[in-house]
Amino acid sequence: MPKPYPPEFRIDVWRSVRSHGDTKTGTSRRTLELPLRAAAALRGHHTRQAAQRLRAGKAWCDSGLVFCSTTGRPLDAANVRRSFRLITKMAGIGESWSPRELRHSFVSIMSDGGVPIEAIAEPCGHSSPAVTGQVYRHQLRPVITKGARVADSVFGTGESAQIG
Repeated sequence: MPKPYPPEFRIDVWRSVRSHGDTKTGTSRRTLELPLRAAAALRGHHTRQAAQRLRAGKAWCDSGLVFCSTTGRPLDAANVRRSFRLITKMAGIGESWSPRELRHSFVSIMSDGGVPIEAIAEPCGHSSPAVTGQVYRHQLRPVITKGARVADSVFGTGESAQIG
C-alpha cells in the first residue's frame, strides 16, 4: 500500500458555495490527494499571496481563502472567468474556455490515460460513473486515428512508399 501523502497534499471538499453551505450530494463531500505538481503550484501561490498581503497592509482582509483578490476579499464569478480567459489566452488555447470545462478536461484526460470511469467518478464527487462517462468524458483522440492504426496493422505501413 502506498504511503499516504502529508495533509498539505490534500484538499477537503466538505462544504459548498450553495446558499445552505452543503454539497450537492453526499458523495460530493470528499478528501482528494493532490498531485505533487499541484501542491508545488499551491506553495508558490501561497508565497505570492504572502507578498500581496504585505503590499496590501491594513487593507488586507484575512478571509482565509486560497484564491482571493489582491486585498484578500472573495472573488466574484466575473473576475474568475476574466482571469481564467487571460490564462487560457496566454497558454495559446484561446479565450472561449470557462472554468467549468476543467471538470470535462480532467475526466477526459484521466479516461484517455486508461483510468477506469469508476475511479474517475470518485474524485469528481459523482454518485454514479454513468454521469461521469455520459456528461463529462469526451474522446481526446479522433476515431480516425484508431482506424488508421488498424489499417496499418492489417495492410502494413508501406514505409517504402513516398509521402508528399
